[in-house]
Amino acid sequence: MNWEECNRKKIVKKILPDKNLINSLIEASNNKIESAKRLKLDKITASSIISLSYDALRELLEATAIKKGFKLYNHECYCSFLKEILKNEKLSLDFDRVRKFRNSINYYAKSISPEETKEIVKDIKNLIKYLINKYLKE
Repeated sequence: MNWEECNRKKIVKKILPDKNLINSLIEASNNKIESAKRLKLDKITASSIISLSYDALRELLEATAIKKGFKLYNHECYCSFLKEILKNEKLSLDFDRVRKFRNSINYYAKSISPEETKEIVKDIKNLIKYLINKYLKE
């Protein structure tokens, strides 16, 4: 779905940036990252660690969008936002890959090994670090 379609379907709304909301989202993201770190990685916790890590990333994407004056109501539209508004196709593709991976776990009960979890969480952490450094640092 492209940015125009997201707008046409009213999945995106123009808003005023809200510094308090941005800071709250960053704090919530940090809490999820810390929660994921506290879980001992094994077969049972692997999918939970991915979900927490992905949610932390998504909250930072929401904070970035709000900072740029947008409210998005669909994870797919974040890909369009990254590609078409921030002009960052690589970030869009990387986010879309982890989004699909997380969806396969959450919605299709894909099992995941601790080894796979380490790799995807590493990718998510790199995306988080990039977002913070590029778009959310004061």
